[in-house]
Amino acid sequence: MRFVTIAGAAVLALAPFTSVFAEDSDRVGDLLRTIKKARLIDLSSSWENDSPVAGVNPPYHFRLRDTHASSRGFFALFGEKPPGQLSFTAEVMDFSGQHGAPSIDAIGHIGRNGLLFGRVDAAQATSDPNGIGASGVGAHLGIDHYPLDLLVNRGVLLDVARMIQGDSRPLPATFPITGSHLEQAARLQGVKLKKGDTVFIRTGWGQYFKANHSLYAGPDSPGPGLDGADFLIKHGARVVGDDTLTFEQRPPAAVFNENGTQRVEIFPVHMKVIADSGIFIIENLNLEELSEARAYEFVVVVPPLLVKGGTGSALRAFALVPRDND
Repeated sequence: MRFVTIAGAAVLALAPFTSVFAEDSDRVGDLLRTIKKARLIDLSSSWENDSPVAGVNPPYHFRLRDTHASSRGFFALFGEKPPGQLSFTAEVMDFSGQHGAPSIDAIGHIGRNGLLFGRVDAAQATSDPNGIGASGVGAHLGIDHYPLDLLVNRGVLLDVARMIQGDSRPLPATFPITGSHLEQAARLQGVKLKKGDTVFIRTGWGQYFKANHSLYAGPDSPGPGLDGADFLIKHGARVVGDDTLTFEQRPPAAVFNENGTQRVEIFPVHMKVIADSGIFIIENLNLEELSEARAYEFVVVVPPLLVKGGTGSALRAFALVPRDND
């Protein structure tokens, strides 16, 4: 009887909270149901030993160190009886986490004239090999400081390839994407860029990531030049990306003639977007399904690995778009 009395008192005491818990549970359920109504589009390709990786980065390599055959009996040393019940695998992955399928450049990845975004001393920021900021300078520019509000964000696709080609074919290798191209694509697609957006540009070259490695990683590919970069900066994009190895047009160089002399900038778009403007760049996206769906505005999920001191990260990015029958 005493237990019943105590239990009854506890139920009465918790009654006000029970309705709150139920309400929260319903809210979570409603949120989950809403999310599950969306169509999920994967924006990633798989990391494979022969996948294209930019030459400035260490190559990607994967191997199984322990297999189910080699590991059986290992725990006999610890008293497993009979030995060989448990088997396991362990793998070794050698890669920088950057310029793969896809990957994101942190703000500390690119400098201009010895300075990072916010006029942080680039040499000091990376003077400790344990990572950017390990020296006490520039830690906020590492990928582990990727803003939480950008993990889930409004995404916009500017499908320049479909606009120019009239179908799904990729752009020519030497095609420069200008601000006018981006503005026209947005207008034709009926989308308006907003400050804070994640903006993806489709060149169609994502089709070559698996089908033609040598072409994809070759000396030429389409992409935005400085004029296209200015458009993205002007419209307040916080994350930009496309479906090529280097994001910007390749060869990534700009030539300026000033006062009878010539100045050459290498990776000028990267310097303007990252070092000058503090905007993240994503490369090697798979935008084909998004394009086929004509999904030009969506919820985009971009979760970098939480690597302390890293200046970039591999991604498993995806988009959530309304289903056709909703």
